Amino acid sequence: MAATYSNLLNHIVFATKQRMPLITSGIEQDLHTYIGGIIRQLDGTSLAINGMPDHVHILARFPPKTAAADAVRIIKANSSKWLNETKFKFQKFRWQDGYSIFSVSESMAPAVTQYILNQKEHHRCFDAKDELKRILDKHGIVYDTRYL
Repeated sequence: MAATYSNLLNHIVFATKQRMPLITSGIEQDLHTYIGGIIRQLDGTSLAINGMPDHVHILARFPPKTAAADAVRIIKANSSKWLNETKFKFQKFRWQDGYSIFSVSESMAPAVTQYILNQKEHHRCFDAKDELKRILDKHGIVYDTRYL
């Protein structure tokens, strides 16, 4: 009998358009819950969701049938649509076009979870752009600073 076994963990980071601080404390928890629901609809599992007013971090497990790029596209499209329909009556909410995604081994999942859950504390020392540079450098990813 054939079977497919996988453990595809992804650390996903994306920002609001022009890094505007639109994710206020009043909508943050609802947004994280909604994103978790989108991930479940994709047959995935969210392990951690947190962020700052201008960006979100997600640690999620997706089945092999779900391409990572498709998952991020669906999460961003559906969450921004929901925010615009329920939370943003007088201005339009948009995510930046790009995103960052990193594979995570099971052995590193607890550390990445803690990192995501401690975003508020972490950002007392680093702003979002410096944080992203550090992550990209750690993973050996070449980037253009104009798009951070």
